[in-house]
Amino acid sequence: MSKNIVISGGSGFIGRSLIRSFHQEGHHLYILTRQDPKRFTPLNHVHYVQWMQKGADDWTTKLPDSIDGLINLSGASINGGRWTRKRKERLLSSRLQSTGTLVRFIEQVKTKPGLLISASAVGIYGTSATKTFSETSGHGNGDFLSHLASVWEKSALEAERFGVRTVCARFGLVLGRQGGALPLLNLPYRLFMGGKIASGNQWLSWIHIDDLVRLMRFIIDNQQIRGPVNFTSPSPATMRDLGRTQAKVLKRPYWLNVPEQLIRLALGERSFMATEGQRVLPRKALDAGFRFQFNNLEEALLDLSKEKPI
Repeated sequence: MSKNIVISGGSGFIGRSLIRSFHQEGHHLYILTRQDPKRFTPLNHVHYVQWMQKGADDWTTKLPDSIDGLINLSGASINGGRWTRKRKERLLSSRLQSTGTLVRFIEQVKTKPGLLISASAVGIYGTSATKTFSETSGHGNGDFLSHLASVWEKSALEAERFGVRTVCARFGLVLGRQGGALPLLNLPYRLFMGGKIASGNQWLSWIHIDDLVRLMRFIIDNQQIRGPVNFTSPSPATMRDLGRTQAKVLKRPYWLNVPEQLIRLALGERSFMATEGQRVLPRKALDAGFRFQFNNLEEALLDLSKEKPI
């Protein structure tokens, strides 16, 4: 059955993947964007609506009266440069502004959306070399990413006050062909310069983009799921495992060691995203009956190494 789905932040990698999948299924999509809607290629049942820009105050009138799912992916890119004080303020404010705008929309409309799925990150747990985290684990403290995710989720969960089922999608490292982290991670191997990053023992909680999209659909269709949900494979890997598997799949050597000091010098404060990690399991998805298509890292990378239509 066709659904009305609204997506904010739909021009990013995850958003584009969701739009492509939902469009193929015949759903009616409303994409909230800061850009001029005329810049996008017209598609049947895909409507681009400009919001949060001067002159776009009427954006709410362009949405359907009944919304089955509202997916919030808006926010400045975490990987868009060094985390200066100004950059951190931008990362936080961009998320709070867009999320707050959606919650105010939910408050004001007579017919409430059936669901709000708001993006978050497994970075909310902090980092650890020994712990395993699930949705019931506490939040980390001391690092900016944990603080950012915590504040972002708190803002999104305000929607529950208006009777809207709310899910915080805690994304791990998303692996895909056309975006996400994989093209950048593969680059050193394609240049025959791949190898161990820092100790190599840091945990990496990953998810194939196809499983991410499937889990989004699963959550929309399963009314009992609410609160935080980890979007990660049931089989987290170490950075060493990832590197060796990349080398195998790409038929390249695994030989160059990149010391932690060099990463810190290059990336500054956000270097901990590469030198530290967390082992995260998707307990809530598994308990609800969701089955991942890609549990094995090598199978996921092999699939993503194949050329497929965009």
